[in-house]
Amino acid sequence: MDLFDSYPRYREEALFYRRFKHADILPLIDLHASKGIWQVSTAGLSFEGREIKLLRAGRGTVKVLLWSQMHGNEPTATMALFDIFNFLEATGDEFDSLRESVLNDMTLYVVPMLNPDGAERFQRATAQMIDMNRDALALQTPEARILKGLVETLKPDFGFNLHDQDPRYTAGRSPKLATMSFLATSYDYELSVNATRMRSMQLIAYLNQVLQEFIPGQVGRFSDEHEPRAFGDNIQKWGTTLVLVESGGYKGDPERRFARKLNFVALLSAFEAISSGSYQTQTRNGYESIPFNSRCAYDLVIRGCTVRQGEQEYRVDIGINREEVNSSDMDGGFSWHSTIEETGDLSTCYGIEEVDGSGLTFQAGQDATATEVPTAGDVATFLLTQDGKVRYSIENGVVSDPDTD
Repeated sequence: MDLFDSYPRYREEALFYRRFKHADILPLIDLHASKGIWQVSTAGLSFEGREIKLLRAGRGTVKVLLWSQMHGNEPTATMALFDIFNFLEATGDEFDSLRESVLNDMTLYVVPMLNPDGAERFQRATAQMIDMNRDALALQTPEARILKGLVETLKPDFGFNLHDQDPRYTAGRSPKLATMSFLATSYDYELSVNATRMRSMQLIAYLNQVLQEFIPGQVGRFSDEHEPRAFGDNIQKWGTTLVLVESGGYKGDPERRFARKLNFVALLSAFEAISSGSYQTQTRNGYESIPFNSRCAYDLVIRGCTVRQGEQEYRVDIGINREEVNSSDMDGGFSWHSTIEETGDLSTCYGIEEVDGSGLTFQAGQDATATEVPTAGDVATFLLTQDGKVRYSIENGVVSDPDTD
């Protein structure tokens, strides 16, 4: 069996939902510290005093540093890292040779949650309301100082900067969601390519080939416009081959469990390729052939419904997005809030879910909060009627069909 099929054996069941907190991972880290292959230390303290843990495994000369959740609301790769911890601790299966080569040839350094204060609030920023990934120069956050200190002290050969991305990104101008995306970060405005960055491109090209088997056409690439404040750009400039990994959306998977599984496969495949050097056969063209991420998807698109305004009527598409809204008491709860994002001609856009509105008429309805004309910013609650009867009810962005519900 391959890594993809064998994944359920190693999945960390204690991390099932995305909205876990720092206190939820500490017992797991303690458990792994007792297993023997991991050395656990405290890399430093967050602004609010939470311990930022560093796990080390392996005895090889190639040093690899991975960090996740520098944005507190981007936990997909954090969960995958704990899956990988379980994998590397296992024995007696068909992957023993892979473990041996990884742990003999490499030394892994892993920070599973770099922004625990942000994770506490499930927000992007730190407790100081600073985007840590724009703090590589100013270093106003203790978390940023910890990461820079690790890079300076360890001098890793490879770095993996692990993030979540907008789940509505598509791979190029296509309806296929970019479930995984990558970037070989640029270290100057000229987008130069030295040996360090070339290795990033080759490794990403290799990972693209691996993932195409499982998500054909659903791997994307970020624009490599230089951002001088970002850690990825600077770490590449400081001499570490840096791979930015972004976990994206997959239809019907709001908890991103499928992207988590793909992280497991991709990172272990990357370790294997680094250990063997097999990624070095890849080319820059292989990297640049990966389509750029595109913002051309909505959570829901109503196609071609009729709108009546006074004595006139016309047809429009309606694009709707659903957003998570955190509860105010930091208990980890949230609610969904859906709004109409755009109306008009959305023929160049796609819906993760689509409704054919041909022959249907938009109606605000007695209990709806939208105006009589669908307008950007309105709550996405309205009716679609046909011959005076309700054909679809859309309530807070969720479609129901009275004939089938």
